Amino acid sequence: MHIDWSTLALQTVNALVLVWLLARFLFRPVADIIVARQKAAQALLADAEASRRAAHAEQGVAQAETARLAASREAAMQAAQDEADAQKAALLNMARARAVQLRVDAEGEIAHERAVQARAVEDDAVRLAIEIAGRVLDRLPPQARVEGFIDGAAEALAAMPPEARAGFGAGGEPLALAAPRELSDTERQACEIAFGVVLGRPVTLQVRADPTLIAGLELTGAHAAVCNHLRHDLDAIRATLLEHGGELR
Repeated sequence: MHIDWSTLALQTVNALVLVWLLARFLFRPVADIIVARQKAAQALLADAEASRRAAHAEQGVAQAETARLAASREAAMQAAQDEADAQKAALLNMARARAVQLRVDAEGEIAHERAVQARAVEDDAVRLAIEIAGRVLDRLPPQARVEGFIDGAAEALAAMPPEARAGFGAGGEPLALAAPRELSDTERQACEIAFGVVLGRPVTLQVRADPTLIAGLELTGAHAAVCNHLRHDLDAIRATLLEHGGELR
C-alpha cells in the first residue's frame, strides 16, 4: 500500500483547523452558555432558598403571634371568669348576710312582740291582782288598811342604816307619811309612837292620802323611803314576773 504523505499532512492540517474552529466557535460558546445557565440556575436556587427561609421565618413569626394572641385571649377569658366568680361570690355573701340580717330582724321583732304581749298579760294580771286585793280589802274593816302595817313600817325603818334613818324628820320636821286614806287620831298616835321609838325622839306626822297604796304606809325621808304597802308588794311581784318572763323567753 502506497501512502501519500502530503495528502495525509494536508488532511491532518484540515482536521486540526476543524477542531480549532469547533473549539473556537462551537464548544466554547456552548460551554459559556452552560456555565451561564448553571449560574442562573444557582441564582434561582439561591433566591428560592432565601424565599423559603423568609417564608419559614414569617411562618414562625405568624405562629408566635398566633400563640401570643391565643395566650392573651386565654388570659383575658380567665380574668373575666375570675372577675365573674368574684362578683358571684360577693353577691352570694351579700345575699347570705342580708338573709341573716332579715332573720335577725324578724327574730328581734318576734321577740319584741312576745315581750309586749307578755308584758300586757303581766300588766293585766297585776291589775287583776290589785282589783282582787281591793275587793278583799273592801270587805275588811277600814282600820285594817292601816293598823296592820304600822309595826311593819316601824321595823323596816329600824332596819335601815343609821345615816339613812337620820334623814327622816331631820331638824324636827314632821315625818312625811302617805296612807291610803286620812288617818284617825288613834292611827296617827300609834304611828307617832312607833316611829318615835325607832328614831329615839318624839315625832309629828305630815299625812298625805294616796289611795293607790291600796293598803299600808309609806314614809319618805331626805334620801330614802320606807314602803310597807300593798302597791309596793304588787310592784315587786310584777317586777319578778317580768324578770322571770324575760328569762323564759
